[in-house]
Amino acid sequence: MNDSISTLDELLSDPMVLLVMERDRVRPEQVRMLLERVRRPSVDEPVVPPAHMVAKSCFQQWLLS
Repeated sequence: MNDSISTLDELLSDPMVLLVMERDRVRPEQVRMLLERVRRPSVDEPVVPPAHMVAKSCFQQWLLS
């Protein structure tokens, strides 16, 4: 793999990437589907805040108790 890869298609067609994916039993379609889900989250799926926001919220509640 080199530094000139700039698209998902190029990445998923790279021989080394394909070998690693094959070893991990991951298909290119699965990667595309995962990235699509992340790009456009479903309205039905709950949004989980990042860990630092959860920790801050918990810390504030402990101080107020």
